[in-house]
Amino acid sequence: MSRLWCNGQWIEAGAFPASLLDRGAMLGLGLFETLLGMDGKAVFCERHLARLGAGCARFGWAAPHASFADLPETMAHLLHRAGLATGRARIRLAVSGGSGTLADVACGADRLVWMVASPLAESPASLTLAHAPWPRNERGALAGLKCASYAENLVALDQARRAGFDEALFFNTAGDLCEAATANVFLVRDGVLQTPPLTSGCLAGIAREVVLELAARDGISGSEVQLRQPDLEAAEEVFLTSATRGPVAVSRVGTRRLPPSQLGSRIRALWEAEVRRTILL
Repeated sequence: MSRLWCNGQWIEAGAFPASLLDRGAMLGLGLFETLLGMDGKAVFCERHLARLGAGCARFGWAAPHASFADLPETMAHLLHRAGLATGRARIRLAVSGGSGTLADVACGADRLVWMVASPLAESPASLTLAHAPWPRNERGALAGLKCASYAENLVALDQARRAGFDEALFFNTAGDLCEAATANVFLVRDGVLQTPPLTSGCLAGIAREVVLELAARDGISGSEVQLRQPDLEAAEEVFLTSATRGPVAVSRVGTRRLPPSQLGSRIRALWEAEVRRTILL
């Protein structure tokens, strides 16, 4: 990848214009979205832009699409420039806070909005989950934000993978199930989908949102409900959702192995059909 889009311009990666004082790079004061690119189109783009706009509003920032209204078209152009007009790709859209004082989170005049695209492998057939050794703070100022201050997630993911697992699962400070390091979590009990509510501190995941809508449309019972460790232990199925992977079954949580997914496989088929429908619009 030798080119990227930044503040309305196509530039070489080596010419990225970030200030040495940009608080996004120095302090993690920034937001980002990771989108699935499929056959040259950004999937669920408007949903991602709406979430990014809501995150910007929490910081008192203008949403990127207020200045760059053609972002969906730019994403498609980016995929073509990167040689990713067919198949799966990952698009990352990011917003930095720019330079400014430490006591003021207002956007600096030099803030950056940029996008890059890269190839994306097929989703795995299943994943394994380890418990993160610390809780998610559901009351924190960054709870629910897809924030550039992402090191906690990366450390949890690294520890899980060093222990032989694919993902880390967070509970919050109240002992409620929250989310995985890079995904939302769903349980299946008695044929009913259950996922933690946003008050748990989890991210308002785009795939999470779509899965709840698809389940309701297909007559599958589903709800956002407070869940704890006994609920996880009693679950017949567990699956994770993320924008780039979609729904993926969990085959093991800690030492507990789970049987092959049934309802999760049905949800996966609904997801794939919806992605295909979306890119044909």
